[in-house]
Amino acid sequence: MNRRHLLAATAAGLATPLVLRAQSLGAGFPDRPIRLIVPWPPGGSTDTIARLYQSRLAELLGKPVIIDNRGGASGATGAIEASRAPGDGSTWLFVYDTQATNETVMRLPFRTAEAFVPCCHVASGPLAMVAHNSTPFRSFEEVVAAARAQPDTLNYATSGVGGLAHVSTTLLQQQGNFRIVHVPYRGGGPAVQDAVAGHVPLFMTNVVIVSQHIRAGTLRPLGVTTRGETRHVPGTRSFAQQGFADFEAPTWWAMLGRAGTPPALVNQMNEALVRALNEPSIKDRIEAQGCDVVASNPEECGRFINAEIAKWGRVITDNNIRADS
Repeated sequence: MNRRHLLAATAAGLATPLVLRAQSLGAGFPDRPIRLIVPWPPGGSTDTIARLYQSRLAELLGKPVIIDNRGGASGATGAIEASRAPGDGSTWLFVYDTQATNETVMRLPFRTAEAFVPCCHVASGPLAMVAHNSTPFRSFEEVVAAARAQPDTLNYATSGVGGLAHVSTTLLQQQGNFRIVHVPYRGGGPAVQDAVAGHVPLFMTNVVIVSQHIRAGTLRPLGVTTRGETRHVPGTRSFAQQGFADFEAPTWWAMLGRAGTPPALVNQMNEALVRALNEPSIKDRIEAQGCDVVASNPEECGRFINAEIAKWGRVITDNNIRADS
């Protein structure tokens, strides 16, 4: 064997374990496309992030990954659909922070810890209160002053009843002794359309779906839910810095599997997703939207979601927030 053939054979031998490893990530999954339920309409943050990793995840698993948008009831409609799927690895649920708040806000036919298995805490980021550029508001302090002067006259939109944007704004009102009117939408996509059009003056949302409109100057950020300022909304003070001491409410996204899914498949899905999320071409695009990739393991994901359910459950109960509030 000459030197050229020897080098080629050696290279092929080194590559073989990598190829086999990539193929093995999809081993054991049902022999059909993987269904990824996104419990929100197209155009929202959950849908946006899912579509950024979708194709690479499919490559790593060696199977098509089909996004199934099932919007409605602040993410509950899609979650209920996923809770009825078989636990064979064929169906996964990509959730938003409402997965934790819905547990207390609604009467659901399942409990998250019983119906699902944690797979990966995908990303976290700030919520922001933004105002249409036609409004006079330059800070959240000005919103508070206007709301105290004329209670229940200012409207603010969110992606739905009982989501973190709604619950955290309720807590702000409680702490700041002011009242504004909640206008819930059936997802972030429809809400941002009305916010950009100026049909609603204020919008509490994750930064992912409004970052481009902030950069364009159509929407003006007034405050963020991180403890201090965030690189994702430079120059915007946090609510804690505007008089709401210790206020913090980061938004998040996570992948869940159906209860009963074999642990080996959960780990394979986690490995494939973490690899996709950490590839610069995907990570940079996700973080450019206005959040930070976390890419946790299943155990860390489970602990995080359980803590969120407990934390915001107390706020929801204390403020008597219900699905029709």
